[in-house]
Amino acid sequence: MIRRLAILGVGLIGGSLALALKRTALVETVVGYGRGRDNLELALRQGVIDALADTPETAVAGAELAVLAVPVGSMPWLMQRIAPVLAPDAVLTDVGSTKQDVVAAAEAHLGPRLARFVPGHPIAGAEASGVAAAHADLFRGKEVILTPLPHTDPLALERVQAMWQGCGAQVLRMPPALHDRIFAAVSHLPHLAAFALMDELAGRDEAELYFRHAGSGFRDFTRIAGSHPEMWRDIALANRAALVAELDAYIARLRVMRELVAAGDGEALMQLLTRASRARRLWTQHWVQDRPK
Repeated sequence: MIRRLAILGVGLIGGSLALALKRTALVETVVGYGRGRDNLELALRQGVIDALADTPETAVAGAELAVLAVPVGSMPWLMQRIAPVLAPDAVLTDVGSTKQDVVAAAEAHLGPRLARFVPGHPIAGAEASGVAAAHADLFRGKEVILTPLPHTDPLALERVQAMWQGCGAQVLRMPPALHDRIFAAVSHLPHLAAFALMDELAGRDEAELYFRHAGSGFRDFTRIAGSHPEMWRDIALANRAALVAELDAYIARLRVMRELVAAGDGEALMQLLTRASRARRLWTQHWVQDRPK
């Protein structure tokens, strides 16, 4: 049981975490902090949080566990603000989509509180944002990756793991650098590709005509382009080394495809498409079909 939980950033992820813990009676009091007063007041009215704080310091004062659920670009200054007022035994964790930059910020700003910091990343979300999109089942059956450091307090790690398991999530652990390489390829690159296609088409003189005739394939591919721009800007910049490498690899593959199409090389194009189709089927058969929707 968490007697007092502070959530800094009561949006989709932070709000859903609060709702999941409340539903399973794993938390007594949730205090919320965020930049948007209207969003916080909505969270209070809907019972997502029990109290709202005007500053990060007052949010974490007396909290047993604090969760940073803000864009990763905002985490350094937030850590700097709360480090002096965190209780010595308080546990701090985050939900950022990149981990090496968050770890570096923690090492720079948390001082003696660093051992009680557990970096984390729930693999759950939607293109919608804000507490209005939050729901208690968001993490059920989903993965949460924790990237503890060598000096992370084992009791703090166990507490964060238990929190996520209480939300119905499957908890995994991996090093921060490996996390960032993987998610540059399977998450950050697809989002930028969707944003790029939407931006390119929207800039055409006949954009309205194109969008009017776009079907389900376009809708499915570009769905994630409706995601929070600030969050994805921060993710792209925070993980830029790994992301640039993945962009280069993807652009190189697109160039290969372009040359095959331009040359009319149907046989080679068929081989490429067949490999990709087979890989997609194997992925869905072995990794996707048993996951809860």
